[in-house]
Amino acid sequence: MKKSAFTFLSLILVMSMFLAACGNGGNKPAASPSPSPSSEASKAPEESKAPENVKLRVFSTFGGTDAAREAFQATLDAFTKTHPHVTIENDTMSANDDSFRTKVNTDMTSGNEPDLLFYFVGSDANEIISSGKVAALDDILAADPEWKNGFMPAALGFTKHSDGKTYALPLTGFYEGLFVNKQLFAENNLELPTDWEKLKTAVAAFKAKGIIPLSGPFDQSHYLIEHFVLSAAGPEGQAKGLANGIDPNWEKGFAAVKELADLGAFPTDAGTIDLGMASNYYSQGKAAMILEGSWAVGGFVNTETKDATVQDNTTVLPFPAIPGGAGTGKNLVGGFGTGFYLAQSTFEDAAKKDAAVALLKHLTTAESVKTIATANGGIPAVAGLEIDGLKQAQKDGLAMMETADSVTSPVDSKVSPETFSELRANFKDVASGKVSAADALKKAEKVELENQ
Repeated sequence: MKKSAFTFLSLILVMSMFLAACGNGGNKPAASPSPSPSSEASKAPEESKAPENVKLRVFSTFGGTDAAREAFQATLDAFTKTHPHVTIENDTMSANDDSFRTKVNTDMTSGNEPDLLFYFVGSDANEIISSGKVAALDDILAADPEWKNGFMPAALGFTKHSDGKTYALPLTGFYEGLFVNKQLFAENNLELPTDWEKLKTAVAAFKAKGIIPLSGPFDQSHYLIEHFVLSAAGPEGQAKGLANGIDPNWEKGFAAVKELADLGAFPTDAGTIDLGMASNYYSQGKAAMILEGSWAVGGFVNTETKDATVQDNTTVLPFPAIPGGAGTGKNLVGGFGTGFYLAQSTFEDAAKKDAAVALLKHLTTAESVKTIATANGGIPAVAGLEIDGLKQAQKDGLAMMETADSVTSPVDSKVSPETFSELRANFKDVASGKVSAADALKKAEKVELENQ
């Protein structure tokens, strides 16, 4: 789904003006389960006993080094404090570890689905939705208008599935961009990479100094692919995907990968490192730039020394437009790409349903969303929240959103998961010149057509 910058500009303005009149709509306490007609008619003291104990498993990507890991645990602890009959298993993995997708698919197809699942929306969720593993939430939302109206319409719009139903409820939105160590640029008398020529100049200069210009892995090349495609194809070309032919600007984007690789842009071990190591190179001051998302800012601290110098000197810019393409240099990847799903089996389980719905409401109240957004610098899905204590890079990110020409969901939402895996599998060979940009895209197109 292509999203105009106007929608996100409005969204950010709503945040920055702090419209208090809308601010408390998402903070309604979770309703207690309604008594049945029979229990309402009979007020016998023996029926006023405490609710039975319930255990819920919650799976999310708030694990590893995620900036909101502790904040998320705190929101769960707040719930169990007021619902002592509920025990929560906080099952987490890092989003940087691609095996979390495998775990989700395995759990959902083996009858081991978590009660609440924090996962991607869009094409990634097609299988779990089409197989009936997660419940549609529209009726639950409609039954509590105050809770529903607390969400930003843009946020709920992003998480709405292609069948028109809502299966996932968002916490925070995101933007992606080129995070830059301003101190390294200043020390080397380099201009910030606001256009393609300045980016190439910086890459060559940093390579000559023994500094990694652009930290990124070739296997887990999500952010690299997203930005090279969008910067060349623009939002309309990116949204075409590969099902109806290959947009020539996709080829320009992949060709630009080799252009930067030939200048020495990427780490020498880019073929073997993962996203975590790429981030470490940047946070330790060994790399000048990294393509990442808004959630990453909290992790730009040296894990060995706890030094926050890099974090304090980071800004974020749109990835420069690739010459000859359709990008403007102000096209961003962003949106509300994740949300909480309720397992259909839990929805149908009388012993679990009320507790699970109450927890879902709790996780999406204004208070909980503010806790998460403060930790990860994301865009709150609840209207009217004032986020305190943002890092300068996070403030720069919100300003970048305000001036964007477009904000669109990632390219992996425009193609099948198998197609995106094929794009990733060929990224290293495109960078080295072993496979041409045209041939890599033809391989991906073939996979896309096979998965229609």
